[in-house]
Amino acid sequence: MEQSFIAYIENSIKNNWDLDALTDYKGATLQYKDVARKIEKIHIIFEESGINKGDKIAVCGRNSSHWGVTFLATLTYGAVIVPILHEFKADNVHNIVNHSEAKLLFVGDMVWENLNEAAMPLLEGIIMMTDFTLLVSRTERLTHAREHLNEMFGKKFPKNFRQEHIAYHQDKPEELAVINYTSGTTSYSKGVMLPYRSLWSNTRFAFDALDLKPGDRIVSMLPMAHMYGLAFEFIYEFAAGCQIFFLTRMPSPKIIFQAFEEVKPNLVVAVPLIIEKIIKKNILPKLETTTMRLLLKVPIINDKIRASVREKMVQAFGGNFETIIIGGAGFNQEVERFLRQIEFPYTVGYGMTECGPIICYEDWKTFKEGSCGKPVPRMEVKILSPDPETQVGEIVCRGDNMMLGYYKNEEATAEAIKDGWLHTGDLAIMDAEGNVTIKGRSKNMLLSSSGQNIYPEEIEDKLNNLPYVAESIIVQQNEKLVGLVYPDFDEAFAQGLKEEDLEGVMEENRITLNATLPAYSQIFKMKIYPEEFEKTPKKSIKRFLYQEAKG
Repeated sequence: MEQSFIAYIENSIKNNWDLDALTDYKGATLQYKDVARKIEKIHIIFEESGINKGDKIAVCGRNSSHWGVTFLATLTYGAVIVPILHEFKADNVHNIVNHSEAKLLFVGDMVWENLNEAAMPLLEGIIMMTDFTLLVSRTERLTHAREHLNEMFGKKFPKNFRQEHIAYHQDKPEELAVINYTSGTTSYSKGVMLPYRSLWSNTRFAFDALDLKPGDRIVSMLPMAHMYGLAFEFIYEFAAGCQIFFLTRMPSPKIIFQAFEEVKPNLVVAVPLIIEKIIKKNILPKLETTTMRLLLKVPIINDKIRASVREKMVQAFGGNFETIIIGGAGFNQEVERFLRQIEFPYTVGYGMTECGPIICYEDWKTFKEGSCGKPVPRMEVKILSPDPETQVGEIVCRGDNMMLGYYKNEEATAEAIKDGWLHTGDLAIMDAEGNVTIKGRSKNMLLSSSGQNIYPEEIEDKLNNLPYVAESIIVQQNEKLVGLVYPDFDEAFAQGLKEEDLEGVMEENRITLNATLPAYSQIFKMKIYPEEFEKTPKKSIKRFLYQEAKG
C-alpha cells in the first residue's frame, strides 16, 4: 500500500469540496474548496518568493482556521512546518525560529505584539495569520508576490479554480515533515524531527480506531502546535471530511462547555485536567448530598442514579459523541474509578511528541481501568525489566511513528534512541494481554534514604483528592518529602474558611495522606503556594522550577 500522507489531504479536499471544513468558533467558516484556494495562494507566495522544498516555515498563534490552512499549505508544497506554541515567551519563539532556520514566520495577532523581528535575522518575512498580510518583508520577491497575489492567482486559473487543478507534493516515508519543539518540563526545548511516515501512521491509526464520517463535527481545544491536538483534533478530522471548530480564544471551562453544547461534537479529545474540572465543578457537588450518598448504597436506585449521573456527564460534552479520548498527562485514579462506576465511554491513550504522538491505545469497550491501552499497530513496545508484569521498568518503543531524531542535536538523539529503540523516560508495567500501566516518569522518580523508589505522581494523585487541594507537587528536601500545595481558594472561601485556616486544613490532609502511604514515602510537611504552578502547554507542572522550594 502506498503510504502517502499528502494523499489523505488531497483526497479529502477533492471528495469534500462543498462541505464545511474549518470554523473559527463564533466566526467565519471555510469550506474545503476555500481551504484549497487559500492553499493555492500560499503556494504562489512560496514559489514567487523563492521558497524551496525542504525549507522551514514556522507558525505561531492560537488555534484558528488560518493556522490549519498554513499547516496544510506548507506540507502540500513540500516545505517543513515548525509549529511553535503561542504560550511560549518571546525569547523562546525567537530561539526556535533561529534554531530551525525558518525562512518565513506566520503569526497570530496576540503573538506578534510581543515579538521582535530584529531578534530573528534569518527570516525573509513575517506574515499575519488572520488575513495573510505581510508584516515584515526582507526581500523584493516576497513583497512583489504578496502585492500581486490575486493577479497571479487569476492568471494561473483564468476560468475558475476546480478540484482537478489540485496536485500536491508527493511525500516519501522518510522525508522530514514537521519539526516540533517539545515544551518539556526540562529547561531546554528539543526539535523533534517527524517524517511523513509518522504523520501517515498516526492518521492511519485514527482511521482504524475511530469512526468519523464526512460532515461530523469536532471541537479543537488542545494547542495545534502540540502533536496530540494536531494529530487527533485536526489532521485526522480534516482527512475524514469533518468540520473542525477552533476555540480561537483562551479555552476556559465556560467557553469549552458552551462550544460542546452548540457544536455537539462526534468525538471528544481531552487532557485529564478538563475532565477533572467538569466532574469537580459540575457533577460531584450534586452527588455530595447525604440523600445522594444513601441512595447510591441502595442497589436498585443506585442504577437509576448512575444512569442519571452518566447522562449529565454525557450532556456536559454535547451528548453526541461515541467516546472521549484522554491523554497528554496522567489521569487521577479516583476520577477514573468514578467514570468506570457510571459506565462512561472513555479511554486513556499514551504517546509522546517523539512518536507524533501515539504509542498505546485501546477502544473504550475493552479498555482496562488504570492502564493507557496496548501498543498500537506498527509500533512495538517493551518494558525494560526482568519481569514486566510485576516489576516497573522503562518503556522503550520503535516503529513507523518514531521520529528521525532531534534537529541539530546528535547527542540528545543518541541518548534517546539506542539500538533503534526510543527510550521514553516513562516507567510502567505491562500485563500478559499487553496493557501498559504507567507508574511515573523516570526523571521524576525520587529515591528514599533507604533506597526505595518513590513516584511523586502517585502521591500527588492522592493528595489532589483531599479537601481544598487544587494542585500539588511532591519534592524532596534534605532526604525528606515536602508537599507543595496550591489550594482551591474559591472553594475554601465559599465554605467560610479564611486564608489562615488553610494551614490547619493542609496539616490534616498531611496526616490523612500519610495514613495511606508506606513508611518510606511519608510527607514531612506541607507548604502552601499562593498561585497556580507554572505549566507546560500540555498542562503538566514544570517540576524543575520547584525542586528548590524552601519550606
